[in-house]
This record gives sequence, C-alpha cells and structure tokens, in this order.
Amino acid sequence: MRLGLIHVAQETCTFNPLPTTLDDYRAFGIHEGLDIPAKVGDLGQVGGHYAAVTASGLAIETVPIIRAWAIAGGRITREAHAYFMEKIERGLKAAGPLDGLVLQLHGACSAVGLDDVEGAQTELCRSILGPGVPILLGLDHHANVTARMVDNASAIVTHRTQPHDTFDTGVIGTQLLLKLLATGARPATAWRKIPLISHQEQFLTSGGPMKIWFDRARALERDPRVLQVSPFPMQPWLDIEEAGWAVVIHTDGDQALAEALADDMADLAWAMRDDFQVREALAIDAAVLEAERTEAGVVCLSDTGDTVFGGAAGDSTLILEAMLRLGTRKRALLPMIGPRAVARLAEAGVGASVTLPIGAEVATDFFRPVTVTGRVKSIADGQIRVTDGHQREIDMGLTAILEVGPITILASERRGVAGNLPDVYRAFGVEPRDHHVAVLKTASNFQYFAPITSRVIRVDTTGPGQSNVHTLPWRRLPRPIHPLDALDDRRVARSSPSPAQAAE
Repeated sequence: MRLGLIHVAQETCTFNPLPTTLDDYRAFGIHEGLDIPAKVGDLGQVGGHYAAVTASGLAIETVPIIRAWAIAGGRITREAHAYFMEKIERGLKAAGPLDGLVLQLHGACSAVGLDDVEGAQTELCRSILGPGVPILLGLDHHANVTARMVDNASAIVTHRTQPHDTFDTGVIGTQLLLKLLATGARPATAWRKIPLISHQEQFLTSGGPMKIWFDRARALERDPRVLQVSPFPMQPWLDIEEAGWAVVIHTDGDQALAEALADDMADLAWAMRDDFQVREALAIDAAVLEAERTEAGVVCLSDTGDTVFGGAAGDSTLILEAMLRLGTRKRALLPMIGPRAVARLAEAGVGASVTLPIGAEVATDFFRPVTVTGRVKSIADGQIRVTDGHQREIDMGLTAILEVGPITILASERRGVAGNLPDVYRAFGVEPRDHHVAVLKTASNFQYFAPITSRVIRVDTTGPGQSNVHTLPWRRLPRPIHPLDALDDRRVARSSPSPAQAAE
C-alpha cells in the first residue's frame, strides 16, 4: 500500500497587512522527500501519520512529498501560493501510483487574491489523483471549512483539543484513511456552515461552552456507525466571503444519520452562541496593576489583540506603554517584533544606552510607537532550538535583548514564535523564572509557560487579533452573522443545506 504525504500549513489573519512570504516558511523549515521523516518524522501531524502507519502493522510505503509550516500571519504572497501549488503538482505526478493521500493543511490560509488556499490545494490533488483515490484532509479546528474542501476530500479530520494536539490529529487521520482503504467504504458526509464567529477567549476545550461542544463530538463518535465528528470554531480574524463556523460529519455509509448529526452539532453550537461571546479579559491598566500586586511569579499577561499565534504582527505597544506609564517595578518580559528597531539596536551595539521608538512597525492602524531608553544587553542570530510540537528549530532573525528599567524586551527581526515559549528567552541568556511578569502574544496557548506560571491574566487589547470582533474592519464577511447582526435562525447561512432545507 502506498500513501502520499503532504503537509503545508499557515493560518491567516487578514487584518495583518504584512504578507507571509516564502522566507517565513523557510524560517521554520521547508522539507521535501526523505528529508521529511528525517527532520520532522516524529513531530506534529507528520509524526502522527508515521506513528499510525507503524501501529497498523500493515505493509505501507509512505511517499513524503513536501512539508512546510509558517507561523500565523498576513495573507501568503502570490509567489508562495504558486510555489506550493507547483510543489504539490510535481510531487504527486512524480510519486507514481498511490492508494491514498494524507493531505495535512490548516484550513484558514488565504493568499493575496485568493481566499481559499486549501480548497485550491485539495482540488489540485483531486484533479491529479482522480476520483478513485481517497484523500484524507487533516485540518486545524480553527479552519474555515469551504465547499471546495468538502467536495474534493474523501474525509476530513481535525484537532480534538485546544491547545491543539497535532500529533493526535495525524494519528486519527491516517487511521481513518487506512480504515477506508481496508474496507473499501466511502463515508457518507454531511456538513453545516454556522453563521457564527467568536473571539478566542472561550476557545479552550478544557471548560466552558467549547468543552460542551467538543465533548458532544466525542460522545457521538462512540456510535460504531459514526466515523468522525469534526467541529470547526473558525478563528475570528478571517475576513473572507465564505467565513464562519462549521461542523463536518462522516458516517459509515448512513447519509440520513450524518445529516441528523450535523444538525445536532450545529444546533448545539447555535444554542450556546452567546456563551461563546463571554469576555474575561481585563482592561490594560487594571491587568498591569493586578499582575504587579500578585505575590507569586511568573504572571502571564495575555496580549489578546496582538496574538502572534493567531496571525497578528507582534508589534503592539499597548501593554508596554501602560507598564512605563504606571511605573511597573517588578521584572517583566515583553516580546516585540520589529526589524527597524532591531537594526538600530544592532548598530548601537552591546552595552550601549539607546533611546529609540519601538513597536507599531506593521499594525499602524492599531498601534503607535513608544519611545524607550534602555541598555542593549545582547545581540544574536535568531537560529534557536525549541521544544515545540511543530519542529525543533526556528529562525527569529536578528534578535536583541533591550533592558528598559525592570522590563526586558526581546526584539526580533522575524515573527518566529515571539516570546510565547520560555526556550526563546533562554536561547538568548534570559531565564523566565527570574521574572515576575511575562507578556505572551497569544490568547489561549499558555501551555508552554504553564510549568512556571502562577497566574494567567488576559488583557483586553485592541489589534489585528482582538477579542472585540464588533470593531474589526469587516468588509467581506458573509452577513448576517452572529454576533454582528441580529439573527435568530442559523439556517440562513449560505452553505451546505440539508436535503430537506435545500428543497424548501
């Protein structure tokens, strides 16, 4: 049995004006052919695939084609989109006969001039492989599921938790594909688009309404007739024409059951639509003062509006300005992505006292630079090793450590992972445990700091990834949609009606 393997992923924030380039993918590694199992064969979805193959005990040859991943950001460039389309096409045509394809994408990637990158990629794979070869599409559950994806994939799986367990997704995807190949079954598929968006503060699956929705999916999968139940609470910074939450159901040949379960899952999400909108973040000044008052460290301040893991630019100055204005006294860590500032710090050199504007190099519609005076502690190449679930090495670009009173600023040329992993600071000689506050550029991925964290405080900041979805500059989002519009009936959504609805 021969299975093709493709993994190309990026999550787009359309409110970030800085395009994602091929260099951004290269910062995390682009691997082809046998370099894939050699470099990332035990990590993420790719690692999950290889683990499932080994556990199956079957005689399976994996034909690895391309693996490329970039941190979330603005729309990918036309060049990057064309590059991956060409790599996918050439790789599949050179692979020889395949019994199936494991296609691991994100689902919320948009390019300059194209909203639905993954729909185009899935359609390309189908056009090459023909109708008889099953394609297993593995997505992030913050994907925006489109008709083009559903029409061209044989089955779709997604992450079962937030924080994501990408390895698990790779396992369940390949297991499902092997089941289809072993039985010759063609899954009955039903899906519903839900006219709903929500901020990220209720996205963790360990509690609240998201836990209820995801627990229902797992409960439905206990029915032996059900192959997979995939909820998709789309990330909320995707201003495209087909955006919105979704759910995809696969049953073992029972279309009526698939339709009923799709309605069940959509109805449950819709019934909790206001619960998903509950906000927990504190105002900026209140959050900074609360962190200062907290006795034990490390206190994580979650910069929700500048979530680099959600595609923001990482150049917010809002928390920094408040810390300076309020006279914070306890030691704090704060990441700042800004190549212009890094260049000036590098020019000044280690040990120099520098006064310069910092921040707001990209997201100028949301932020303004803040002038700081500090000492350059270190300057280094940003090639670092991390213990992240995606890969072992990343390139932060030229990176400088700037000490501004009690605040240690990690200023980097590239996005990398901002300061969301303690390993990043340690690579530059800074120990997070020695600090009382760490500003994280994420609204929900706190797991990396969890072993040293005493408390997490979400901060209600504006920015490309802000929680206040009402004031984002929407232009193309399908309307009506909750909570932006008064809407009582989810069935007004322009997508995937059940047969009964289509007949109405």
